[in-house]
This record gives sequence, structure tokens and C-alpha cells, in this order.
Amino acid sequence: MSEFVEVGASQLIESAAAVRPIVMTRALPARNAVEVAENLARTFATLDLFERLVAIRDQITGRIVFTTSFGLEDQAITHAIFSQALAIDVATLDTGRLFPETHAVWAATEARYDVRVRAFAPDQAAVEALIDRQGIDGFRSSVAARLECCAVRKVAPLGRALEGHAAWITGIRADQSADRAGFAAVSFEPQHSLVKANPLFDWTRERTLAFVHAHDVPYNALHDRGFLSIGCAPCTRAVEPGEPERAGRWWWEDTEKKECGLHFASDGRVVRVASNR
Repeated sequence: MSEFVEVGASQLIESAAAVRPIVMTRALPARNAVEVAENLARTFATLDLFERLVAIRDQITGRIVFTTSFGLEDQAITHAIFSQALAIDVATLDTGRLFPETHAVWAATEARYDVRVRAFAPDQAAVEALIDRQGIDGFRSSVAARLECCAVRKVAPLGRALEGHAAWITGIRADQSADRAGFAAVSFEPQHSLVKANPLFDWTRERTLAFVHAHDVPYNALHDRGFLSIGCAPCTRAVEPGEPERAGRWWWEDTEKKECGLHFASDGRVVRVASNR
């Protein structure tokens, strides 16, 4: 996402279709997908961001989706996709609780590249039932309650976004957290039966920011106000000097793990908070 750690999938962007047509909509068989993931992982080190996205598109048979939360990393990847008119679906998870600044950069992105980013929203009945159980901000009462909110607003829409895709691109970087350092640049994710590629995995935040500035890519104004990792508005604050990058996410929880259940580690573990507080 992400940044959602997850955002969701999408429709084919019309401006990309003419250049690199999608060959098929079925996912790759697991065995082939593992081989493709391993091959991509081997080649990534010698490629820049533009080339990595081209390699993903060229080596994957089937639909590819990039899920964006319009964070810094996602905007860099968005530019590499749209500026090359790659046939990669671009989608986001509109949780219903995003910052106005996130909607602003969403609109600026669509205007800059003359595209539409497909939104996947949570099920209305599920949201209504969640609020009936928890109250409007009941997710603050416990980690379990917060994960329930994430499951309704993010994880379920992500599942719909990924349907029918052979590969999923995210903006994960290894240095965002200790847990994310345990991920892989490219891997086969059995939970969703697809190749998962993180083309900025070995980049730093500074390198990502320099790329965005160099290419004049729209980015979230909250980044300039200390919001290094941006999710839903009630669950995100600015980071204090010296704090880890994701310290502003769900900051009231007494844990170092800062995930919502969208991503899995390379060993298949779902990355989510373990504490019951």
C-alpha cells in the first residue's frame, strides 16, 4: 500500500494498454511463479527503478497490480509505471478514513499522468457492523480491535484488489522497520498465490525522496510536516526526531511492530502485532 501495507488492485490504465498489452488474466502456476520470482530477485541489483518495473512486466505472464497509498515510495513507483506506459494496474484502498492531503495527492497524480487510479473500498455493511460493535474510534481500545478495523477497511478490500493477478507490486523498503528487513525484494507469496515484488526494497528514504524531487513527482504534503509513514488519519501522527520511520503508525500501542495484516514475511508469517494490549 504502503503505503498501506496493503492497497488494492485495479483496472488496466488505458494509456498503458497500447504499449505493453496484458497477455492473459490467469495467475501463474506456483512452480513457475517461484522461478520467475527468483530470476527477478537475481537481476534487480543491476537495474534502476525504471528497468525493474519493465523487467517485472516483461517476465510476468498475466495481470500485475501495484497497490498505492500515495506515500513517498508509492509515488516513485507510480512515476516509473505511468511515465513508461506500462501495462500494470494501479489501485488504492480507500478506507474511508484517509487524510485530506492523501486525497489531494491522489487527485494531483491522476491529473499529472492523465489516468484513473481504481479505488477499492470496504464493504458498507461490514463497516456499519464494525462501528456498531466498536464505536467510531473503538480501534484504540485494544490491538485486537485495531486489527479488526484494519481487516474490514484494508485487508478485505486488498483481497478483492489482488483477485485475478499474477503479481503484486508494493512500495516496501527494507529499512522501514526490522520486520520489513526480513522480507525479500521479490518472492512468491503462497497466501495470495502470486509473485510479490518490492522494487524499492534496497533503497533508502533519502534516495526515494531525491528521486521524487528529481522527477517532479507529486507527493503528500504531510511528508514535509514530519509524517514519514502515512495511513488512516486517526492512526497516524508525525514522527519525532530520532524516532523510527513507522513510529507514527498506531503510536498508542506498546509494541515495535507496526503493521496492519496486509503483508507476509518471506517465511510465510503474517506481519501483524502480537501484543494483546
